[in-house]
Amino acid sequence: MRKNIVAGNWKMNKTLQEGVALANDLKELLAGQTPNCEVIIGTPFIHLATVAELVKDSVIKVSAENCADKAAGAYTGEVSAAMVASTGAEYCILGHSERRMYYGETYEILKEKTLLALANNLKPIFCIGELKEEREANKQNEVVKAQLEGSVFNLSAEEFSKIVLAYEPVWAIGTGLTATSDQAEEIHAYIRSLIAEKYGNEVAENTTILYGGSCKGSNAKELFSKPNVDGGLIGGASLKAADFKEIIDAF
Repeated sequence: MRKNIVAGNWKMNKTLQEGVALANDLKELLAGQTPNCEVIIGTPFIHLATVAELVKDSVIKVSAENCADKAAGAYTGEVSAAMVASTGAEYCILGHSERRMYYGETYEILKEKTLLALANNLKPIFCIGELKEEREANKQNEVVKAQLEGSVFNLSAEEFSKIVLAYEPVWAIGTGLTATSDQAEEIHAYIRSLIAEKYGNEVAENTTILYGGSCKGSNAKELFSKPNVDGGLIGGASLKAADFKEIIDAF
């Protein structure tokens, strides 16, 4: 049975002190509760160790927002998957559209990052999704298919089963635009059919596919009610504990 997940992505926000305060606020809001989904917070590298320690006795799991495509060595400024794992983080967001767009992350780079994350027992939250002009040209299906084939369909079924996918229509990230729940369901179902084609029905049915694209308290319930939408990768609405909790409560 696949997991429902609500994962926050803080992006490049919050100083260490602010991030610790936010994680603590969320921990207090969730104290004594059993959410109907796994709760993950994706924090900048500098927060990982402190936040992982802070939330270790709670329902909250911690994710990095990226890792390097090299295992170790003379790569100034990079942070390896092994380093991320050593902080107590369990997940790693990979392939976010902002990384693809601003930092030139290619299919090949993301393939390497995914392999390194898995080798260090991190669970990748692997992001796919189309640009506005690709959606307008009705090319969203071929875009997500190419992204999967380019970076993760090289994995064995066992490896792939450790991955969480996040579909993010790039035109809906931080723009206030949201795919309708029917649009989200349609492409999530298509993504699941691609997984079934490649790895079989059991792997496909057990793969968690999150929606990421201006998901907030007001639309989360409708999005999450769709059979192929298994939760959300949440940007802006994860930066306030009460807003994030509202999305968690949508399950």
